[in-house]
Amino acid sequence: MSRYSRRREEHNQNRLNFVALGGLGEIGKNMYVLEYGDDILVIDAGLKFPDSELPGVDYIVPDISYLEGKRDKIRAIIITHGHEDHVGGLPYILPRLRVPLYGTQLTLGLIRNKMQDDQPMLRPDYHEIRAGDVIKIGVFTVRFIAVAHSIPDCVALSIETPLGRIIHTGDFKFDSTPVDGRVTDYGAFAEEGDKGVMLLLSDSTNAERKGFTPSERIISGTLDTLFRTYRTRRIIISSFASNVHRIQQVADVASRFNRKIAFLGRSMIRNVELARDTGYLKIDSKMIISIEEIWKYSDNQLVIITTGSQGEPFSGLVTMSRGENKLMDLGEHDVVFLLASVIPGNEKLVNSTINRLFARGCEVVYERDRQIHVSGHASAEELKIMLNLTRPQYFVPIHGEYKHMVRHSQLAQETGILPRNIYLLTNGDVLTFTGNTPPKKHGHVQAGAVIVDGNAAGSIKSEVLKERREIAEDGVMAVAVTVDERGRLISPVAIETQGVFISDDGGDIFRELYAVSEQAVQEFSGVRANPEALKKAIKTRVRDVLRKGNTSFAVVMPIVSVKKPDNTNIYEKEFF
Repeated sequence: MSRYSRRREEHNQNRLNFVALGGLGEIGKNMYVLEYGDDILVIDAGLKFPDSELPGVDYIVPDISYLEGKRDKIRAIIITHGHEDHVGGLPYILPRLRVPLYGTQLTLGLIRNKMQDDQPMLRPDYHEIRAGDVIKIGVFTVRFIAVAHSIPDCVALSIETPLGRIIHTGDFKFDSTPVDGRVTDYGAFAEEGDKGVMLLLSDSTNAERKGFTPSERIISGTLDTLFRTYRTRRIIISSFASNVHRIQQVADVASRFNRKIAFLGRSMIRNVELARDTGYLKIDSKMIISIEEIWKYSDNQLVIITTGSQGEPFSGLVTMSRGENKLMDLGEHDVVFLLASVIPGNEKLVNSTINRLFARGCEVVYERDRQIHVSGHASAEELKIMLNLTRPQYFVPIHGEYKHMVRHSQLAQETGILPRNIYLLTNGDVLTFTGNTPPKKHGHVQAGAVIVDGNAAGSIKSEVLKERREIAEDGVMAVAVTVDERGRLISPVAIETQGVFISDDGGDIFRELYAVSEQAVQEFSGVRANPEALKKAIKTRVRDVLRKGNTSFAVVMPIVSVKKPDNTNIYEKEFF
C-alpha cells in the first residue's frame, strides 16, 4: 500500500458520518445512519403514507441504495419503537440487507407479526434489548434509555462513538403520569449530558406547539364522560392497532361500565394478543368476546375496538361505514369515537368515512376540543428540557417537516446553542465529524423514495404518476383501428371509454370521433403502413374533437393493429 493510500485510509477511519435516508423534512420514512470506518449503524426503517398526488401507491419507504453497496459494513439496525413510520419499511429493507435487528420485546413482537404477513420465508436475526442495557455493536457502544410515547416499550439511544457521544431521542415526551407507569428517564439523559454529548438528534414533530404535551391519562377522563353520555348506545372505538396505551384505557373504562369488548380487524386482534401475552396490556379474559358473539348482548353492554382511524380502505371502520361488514350493521343506536389524530395526507379518507358514518345514522365523536386524542410527541417546553438535560455541542433536528425542524433549531438557540452549531439537513446530506474540528456537510448520497405499489417496490417514473393522475381526473378513451400492410382500414374503428364524461350530446360527439379516426386512416392508406405516424394523427384529431368546447380532456390511447399476410397482427399503442 502506498503512503498516500495509507494516509487516505487513516483519514477515513477517523471520520464519523451522519446521514438521514428518510425522516428529514417529512413525517414518516424515518431512517438514520451512522458510519465510522468499516462500521455502520442504522436507526429505524419506517414508511410514509402517500398523499393524493400518488394515486394507487400503497406506501413509501426509504431508498437504501447507499446501504446496499455497503451491506458488509452494517452491524445492526436498531428500532426505537413499533410505529409504522419507524418499522414499516422492514419487509422491503431486511431482505436486501440481511443484518441483525435490535429492539425491545413489544417492538420485536410487532415486527415479527409484520414480517410473517409480508415476508413469511424470511428469518431475521432478532436481538431483544431492554431499557438500561448497554451493548457493544461494532465500534459503537449503545445505551438504551426508556422514553414515554404513545406506544409502550420505546427507547432513546445514547451512542458512544470513537469521536464523541451521540444521542438519538426517538419519539418521546415527558409524561409524568403515563398509562403504564414507565416515564421518560430524565436521570439517564442528565447522566449522558454530564459525560458530554457531541451531537443531539431530537424529535421535531411538535416543535411548533407551545408548552407541554398533555399526559395520555387525560383520555381516561374523556372516555369516562363519553361512556356516561352515551350510556344506552353501542360504542365503537377506532384507534391505531399499535396504540396499546389507548386500548388499555378503553378497556379500563369499559370494565367500570360493565361492557364487553370485541376486537375487529386482523392487525388489531393480533396486536392485542401480542400485548396481552407479553404483559403490556391487561384485560380480564371474561371481558373479551369475539365479534361473532356480539348479537348475544344489548347495545349498552358492548364496546367494539377496531382499526380505521385513518380511513384505510379495507379497515374495520371503513367497511362498516360502507355497510360491507356482515356482522356489524351500523345505525342510530351506535356512537363512534375516533381516538387518533389525522395523519397529513389522510384528511379526505377520514372525512369521507365520517360522512358515511353520519349518513348511516351514527353519532361520531372526533372533535379535538373533546380531548379524544393526545399526541405522543414532546412540545416546545419539553424539547427545551431535553436540550438542557443533554447540553449538546452540536444539534440536528430530525423527524418532522422542514418548518418543524426550523422551529426546533430556534428553540435550541433559546437554550444557548450557537447558530453555527445547529445543522438543518435534508435527506441524503452527509454531516462529517473529524477530530476536534466542527462538523461539515460533506457531499450528498442517494436518499430518495421507493414507492410500494401492491407487491411491487421500486422507483415509479414521474411519467407513470402523471398518467395515473390524468386518468383519475379525466378518464381514458381507447381508439382501436386495424389496417393492412398498405394502411387500409379492414374493420370498423372501435372506441371504448373508461371514466370519460362527455358534456355534449354523446351521439354527435361519437359520430365525429369515428369520422376523424377513419379520415386519419384514409390519409395514410395506399402506402406501406406506418403505425407510429397513424397513431399520432388519430390522437391529435380525437383530442381536438374532445376538447372542442371543453367537451372532455380524457387521455387518448390509440391502438393500431397491422394485419400481415400470414394472419399475424402487430399491435402498436401509445398512452397520452
